[in-house]
Amino acid sequence: MHVVLIVEVEGLKDKVIFEKHLKKEGFTPIEEEEFAYEGDTTTHLFSTRAFILEVVEKGLKKSGFLTCKIMFQVGENPMEAYRFSHENNTFEPVAI
Repeated sequence: MHVVLIVEVEGLKDKVIFEKHLKKEGFTPIEEEEFAYEGDTTTHLFSTRAFILEVVEKGLKKSGFLTCKIMFQVGENPMEAYRFSHENNTFEPVAI
């Protein structure tokens, strides 16, 4: 299934490190779109969601950031939006 990932990040200290990490994990930038990425998955929806959250979290922590929200779609399935909580040090679902 095709995956589309949209990242809204403020205070990203090193975009090169962030995107290098995402690319290593299979996400490539979408041409002419800022902080939009795509990739493919062969795992089921719940594993893919966990993988995306983990990949983005690690990329953010490697590059440094202030705030981050993400949303993504797996195949025809739009997923929840998430906001990174510095308090809990992880992504948490948010209502949109």
